[in-house]
Amino acid sequence: MFNLGMIIADAAAGQSAQASGSVSVILGVVYVIIILGFMYFVMLKPQKKQERERQEIVNSVEVGDSVLTTAGFYGVVIDVTEDMAIVEFGNNKNCRIPMQKSAIVEVEKAE
Repeated sequence: MFNLGMIIADAAAGQSAQASGSVSVILGVVYVIIILGFMYFVMLKPQKKQERERQEIVNSVEVGDSVLTTAGFYGVVIDVTEDMAIVEFGNNKNCRIPMQKSAIVEVEKAE
């Protein structure tokens, strides 16, 4: 015949299994959120800070500054516009090249 105690125990075990299953799903979601937050603070935030510093360097370029370009050339800024700079390379006054400000890596201010 039917054992009422076993039926109740089986029902309670099923509910317990469902509850532990939903708890594990919630914990999994929390772990993913924690990992994504960690990745943001370890990878993306420093990259944004570095980009902001680079933008400040590019915006601070003025006439007479010594600059280093992404190609590895050192030169002196002759003229500056909104997004372009004319850079003179070497002692030859004929070697003036217009370039984008974003191609400037380092700036040494003129004294």
